[in-house]
Amino acid sequence: MRIPPRITMLGGAAALLSALLVGGPVAAPATAAAAAVGDICYSDLPSQAHDTLELIENGGPFPYPQDGTVFQNREGILPAHSTGYYHEYTVKTPGSPTRGARRIVTGDSPQEDYYTADHYASFDLVDHGC
Repeated sequence: MRIPPRITMLGGAAALLSALLVGGPVAAPATAAAAAVGDICYSDLPSQAHDTLELIENGGPFPYPQDGTVFQNREGILPAHSTGYYHEYTVKTPGSPTRGARRIVTGDSPQEDYYTADHYASFDLVDHGC
């Protein structure tokens, strides 16, 4: 089961409040971040995400100058790694006059691809086997 990020964040706030009022341990923020990453089958991705993953596999050419830039993981949702580990790519949104909110973020490990449809508020690890 996937826990929506808003609930995860509320859970962390509740744990902090409980610790302050009653005393006791506070859960580490990393556990909340790890819970915010779900998974998605490759076959369930929108067709535009398939196109983006194919471009990544082929090394481009990419439609936007921002594609391939370092993703900083400022939200702290993806597993922690050094700067430069993650890179982001645009997933086209039909009818959108801008880049839209959809992205693929890749890690340095083979087939470590994350999909976000909400501009980094949540991520799903792409399962390439289904």
